[in-house]
Amino acid sequence: MALATLSGTCAYAQATEQYGTWNDGAYAGGAGSSIGSQINTSQSNNQNNYSTLFGNIDTVAGDAAVQGSAGGNTMDITTMNNTMVNNSQTVGAGSSIASDVNVGINNIGGSVGIQNQAVCNSVSVSTDPTFASTRNFQQCNAADPSQSINTTITNVAGDAAVMGSSMGNSFEADSNAPNMPIWNKQINNGAVNSTVNANIYNVGGSTSLSSSAIGNTGQIIHYNTN
Repeated sequence: MALATLSGTCAYAQATEQYGTWNDGAYAGGAGSSIGSQINTSQSNNQNNYSTLFGNIDTVAGDAAVQGSAGGNTMDITTMNNTMVNNSQTVGAGSSIASDVNVGINNIGGSVGIQNQAVCNSVSVSTDPTFASTRNFQQCNAADPSQSINTTITNVAGDAAVMGSSMGNSFEADSNAPNMPIWNKQINNGAVNSTVNANIYNVGGSTSLSSSAIGNTGQIIHYNTN
């Protein structure tokens, strides 16, 4: 699970007039051409989203992996042609988004990994054309995207890693298109919480603990060097 670390408000690769030239031949493969993907998505969540995991893992020859997650709205878009994306995601004020992991792990012959995440809105856009345009709007009004991990880990031959994260809005976009205009707006009104309580003993390898709470996060990668 990777956390994006670059938050953004507005990023334009070129002038906004390109939004009106989708079929003019410059980016769609020829005059009058309609080649490409036009994607309009709208997601709204007004309910509670809870995930709870209780478990005990004892005496395993290999690895032990535990994962929990809770989300309001998620979207994953992948295309191989010219693309216009218009994404809107909102979570209402009456919603609560939480994921709890409670686990005891003992006597593991390999490594141990525990991950837990809570997020209001999340979208990922990956395109590989000549033209890639994305407009993204996300608003989190939930009471709390929150995650908690409570664990005791003992007698591990390999490594032990525990990671928890909570996010209001998450946006990721990558493309090798020469033209990649992006408009991004994220609003978080939720109380973002992340809690990790871990007791770890007798580990043969390395140990890491991580906890993060982020209101808005974005990552934009443009591979083209022209």
